[in-house]
Amino acid sequence: MAKCEFCGKAVAFGIQLSHSHRRSNRTWKPNVKKVRAIVNGTPKRVNACTRCLRSGKVVRAV
Repeated sequence: MAKCEFCGKAVAFGIQLSHSHRRSNRTWKPNVKKVRAIVNGTPKRVNACTRCLRSGKVVRAV
């Protein structure tokens, strides 16, 4: 799965618990987008989560 290259956010694993208390494995996937960003002065395609995009950690290439 994709991983954010700025904050390291990746897939998280856990257990889903129903009302009748039946347990099953599940995953939480991060909202990762492939964007063109400025990395070390050059535009590059990177995977970035939407939280990093909104907070300004990623400088988008135009």
